[in-house]
Amino acid sequence: MKFVDEVQVRVEAGDGGNGAVGFRREKYIPMGGPDGGDGGDGGCVYLIGVENINTLVDFRYHTVHRAERGQNGSGRQCTGRKGEDCYVSVPLGTRVFDANTDELIGDITKTGETLLVAQGGFHGLGNTRFKSSINRAPQHASKGSEGEHRLLNLALTLIADVGLLGMPNAGKSSLIRAVSSATPKVADYPFTTLYPNLGVVRVDDLRSFVIADIPGVIEGAAEGAGLGLQFLKHLERTGLLLHVLDIEPYESSESPVQAAQKISREIEKWSEDLANKPRWLVLNKIDRVLEEELEAHCQAIIDELNWTAPVFKISAINGEGTRELTFAIMDFLEQPRQIESKKLSEPVISWD
Repeated sequence: MKFVDEVQVRVEAGDGGNGAVGFRREKYIPMGGPDGGDGGDGGCVYLIGVENINTLVDFRYHTVHRAERGQNGSGRQCTGRKGEDCYVSVPLGTRVFDANTDELIGDITKTGETLLVAQGGFHGLGNTRFKSSINRAPQHASKGSEGEHRLLNLALTLIADVGLLGMPNAGKSSLIRAVSSATPKVADYPFTTLYPNLGVVRVDDLRSFVIADIPGVIEGAAEGAGLGLQFLKHLERTGLLLHVLDIEPYESSESPVQAAQKISREIEKWSEDLANKPRWLVLNKIDRVLEEELEAHCQAIIDELNWTAPVFKISAINGEGTRELTFAIMDFLEQPRQIESKKLSEPVISWD
């Protein structure tokens, strides 16, 4: 399935039904009076979050979504039926903007969460509503109001707990394949990954987290070079970044340290918030270095980067070190939950 994360759609709510002009006609009741009923309200358009889709590609082929018009009122004070609402399924993580004003209308992050994006028209009033002491037989009714029409920009930002950063061929896709059931393409040429991939990492039967892999970031990504700029936004919701570094790159004129520094500069240019997220260093492809030289080789990289955050040494291709990494990630992600749970369990002391 093609990955699409930005689309423009048009939503049209239903118009309200018109009120009716009618009079009661029954034998022996010559002055029955008005009995025109109200129209029905127009249907609204809602966006609803669902978890079984992760792209906006369907909106490329279905760009207009309409709700039903309200039914007109009729005689005997019969009210018209309300128009059916239109529910449009969107993936979790969808931000909704007004295309004309760039106003953020809402952000859908939970399954079943609904967002009203177009209000249906109000129903028209039947002539019964206009009866008064001085107008016993009103001859007019009101029309329903028009439903709201809007042009929307939908922008998908994937919801993941952990995001992978790194140069092309650093081994990010191999890592996500090693720790989850995701199967992104892996090859020995740059830009193997062309769109983000999500994987669920199950630490045990009851604990898991979601990891996101994006195309490799190269120098100049913040100005539009490569594919990194387009997808860096998908790391904005993550709680932890893993900076994957190839410690023994093939056919590369730059050292691992230079590669890491380039990524850091691009992240800072892109977003200060993203640059300030917790970031761990993952030294990948340790299988390429002799065992007796590995420790010194890795420590030299750490020292030159002046890295103070956690560091993990792995070989994604054979899974070495990945189990320790996933357990450490799980413990890190659970810390805020444990603190919140402790706060909720503490007794509330009242001095009244």
